[in-house]
Amino acid sequence: MLAVVAMVMGCAPFVWVLSSTSDHRHTAASVPERPVALVLGAGVRPDGRPSLLLARRLDTAADLYFAGKVDVVLVTGDNSVEHYNETDTMSAYLVAAGVPAEHVVGDYAGFSTWDSCVRAREVFGVEEATVVTQDFHLPRAVRLCRSVGVDAVGVADSSLEDRTFATVYGWLREVPAAVAALGSVVLRPDPTFLGDYETGVDEALEREPDPAGG
Repeated sequence: MLAVVAMVMGCAPFVWVLSSTSDHRHTAASVPERPVALVLGAGVRPDGRPSLLLARRLDTAADLYFAGKVDVVLVTGDNSVEHYNETDTMSAYLVAAGVPAEHVVGDYAGFSTWDSCVRAREVFGVEEATVVTQDFHLPRAVRLCRSVGVDAVGVADSSLEDRTFATVYGWLREVPAAVAALGSVVLRPDPTFLGDYETGVDEALEREPDPAGG
């Protein structure tokens, strides 16, 4: 009996994350317009290229930009150690895909989903955003961003067909991750690094794209 109770309690945060974001998760075609796409970081290969899952997130964000669904892409990732830089990798990938460099902004201290959401609001002044990540990660990401005051919607990449094991593992991992997310919402810890306000998003929103791509 105790095991059943523990299982129910353990799954309750996951159900809460799913149910509380169901109206805020959309397809790329149906998502409402937002000024900023927030792309959450993932792994970078030793050769400096984004992992497949990260590349798919970036492709989705680029599609949203070209469709006029977002005006600026904020890429947030881990740059905590030398020779590992998710943020620059993400920025370079988007620029190579044709997104104007002046409309790509980097956050170098997105060490976790919670950190990325807090910093998007507090450091970059983002009030409305479309969160872009894989489908298993999206409910938690949208929930955390909305909990810090960002009017967040989300668009997911479905990676099940191409990365079956990683996707199934991702869904399983979200059960304990939802427990941690609930703790963050309740306790509201400071991010690993907050820092001063940065004007990159504000300035990017004011700029017209450079036809030369410079």
